[in-house]
Amino acid sequence: MSFNLPQTTQKFEGPQVRQFSVFLPNKVGAMLDVVKLLNLHHIDVLALAISESTDSAIARIVVSDPESVEMLFREKGIPFGVCDMLVIEMSEVAGQLAKLLVALLKAEVNVHFTYPLLTRPHGYAAIAMHVDDAECASSVLAGDGFKMLSQADLSR
Repeated sequence: MSFNLPQTTQKFEGPQVRQFSVFLPNKVGAMLDVVKLLNLHHIDVLALAISESTDSAIARIVVSDPESVEMLFREKGIPFGVCDMLVIEMSEVAGQLAKLLVALLKAEVNVHFTYPLLTRPHGYAAIAMHVDDAECASSVLAGDGFKMLSQADLSR
């Protein structure tokens, strides 16, 4: 005997954007060398955050063409890691940032790190976020009226 059971849950997969964590020596001009390399290949840096230690630095970047960057970094022997980020558009930063964080708190989604975009897609501010549960965060934020941006939105 077979049953046709209704689907009880739906997986919400919001758009995600790839971020590169580039491992650099902590020296003057190291980030400039990476940006020049990307510019030489017509790739734009759309978001950037740098954290440093005594000997090294990690540059977190979102770019206009992640596929080309991955191949380029491999070809040039540049050490890097990749992770998925949510990029959320905000029409009004002051009020919406608190609303966004409250929504994530209510859903018990932990924010690992965040930084703003250098560009303003669609004329609005946008924030890149790495969270512990992107599926839940996407669903909750979409339900609260936030627009998640995809790589295609950023690469125009």
